Amino acid sequence: MIDRVLEKRIERYLFRGRIVIIYGPRRVGKTTLVRKVLTNHPEKRTRYLNCDLQSVQTSLAVQEADLLKSFLGEQDLVVLDEAQNIPDVGKVLKILVDTYPEMQIIATGSSSFDLANRTGEPLTGRVYPLRLYPISLQELTGSDGHSVVESRMDNLLRFGLYPSIIDLSEEDAQFELQELVSSYLYKDVLMYLGVKRSKMVGDLLRLLALQVGNEVSYPELGTILGLDRRTVTSYIDILEQAFVVFTLSGFSRNLRKEVGKTQKIYFYDVGVRNALLQAFSPLSLRNDVGALWENFCIVERIKKANHSGLASNRYFWRTYDKKEIDYIEERDGVLAGFEFKWNPNRSMKVPKEFLDTYPGSSIEQVDRGNYWRFLL
Repeated sequence: MIDRVLEKRIERYLFRGRIVIIYGPRRVGKTTLVRKVLTNHPEKRTRYLNCDLQSVQTSLAVQEADLLKSFLGEQDLVVLDEAQNIPDVGKVLKILVDTYPEMQIIATGSSSFDLANRTGEPLTGRVYPLRLYPISLQELTGSDGHSVVESRMDNLLRFGLYPSIIDLSEEDAQFELQELVSSYLYKDVLMYLGVKRSKMVGDLLRLLALQVGNEVSYPELGTILGLDRRTVTSYIDILEQAFVVFTLSGFSRNLRKEVGKTQKIYFYDVGVRNALLQAFSPLSLRNDVGALWENFCIVERIKKANHSGLASNRYFWRTYDKKEIDYIEERDGVLAGFEFKWNPNRSMKVPKEFLDTYPGSSIEQVDRGNYWRFLL
């Protein structure tokens, strides 16, 4: 079993009188992780509850401290897995943490829009929110160094890094990804939007999968799908909050010719993106390797920042005369730019205009020959 970096952060926040909430997509390993945390504390009275079960939902739907305690029992550490299924979960968690602060609650949620909206203001100052993503390169390599992934890199770009997929054969990986996309990926989204919109969501995702690495026009998407811009924006926002995709905005601050009001959209897992398009061909036969590599590297940078607990603003940069930077991180007012090239023999064109306009900024190339310096 691959050790998850987030485990140490969870342990750091336990028994401080706050709830630990772990957000992340389905099938990403949240259940395995929280069960591992429970085994780390044999001296504690622990309990695991699957909130997908109707009986658990009903028992926790009450908003009376005594009744909640009667159901949970005299526990030191309780896991509420898929807690977004509990009606008015925010109020329930608030009662528990305010009344029984000595009882450590760990809640997990597959859909941040659902759990976040239901917890909301009542839990301000009472939670440690954490995110769990698919397996990262850092977790995959462990202490063995990047040589561990060298021979696997092509498959990682084709099939992604979901825990249940990374060690499978090509045939089994394709099958598992198709099941993930058809049975699990949309589950939280369709619960929110309604099952009748499943074809529309699928069509939208396939369009986004084709445009990875390019700026996305919401009006154009709306025209193709027969939706207005507001509806497209709403759908993409829900997909983002359900950890399927994420957006980058154009960075614009000083130059008049900077493009600032556009978006790029990426997938949290490139295997999911490929499954949506039925695109599992070897990299040597593909014409989208550059886009795959860009998506892959940006996600790994996000995972790396998440592991270290470092927050940053994220953008891309482009001017109307076609100068561009694939990815920018802004931290403490300092800009770090990255250009992603699959082929290490292709050198980037450094946009001197960016460096001159933003003193102290940097731009580096991340390619197949040096990726470990930036992603591990």
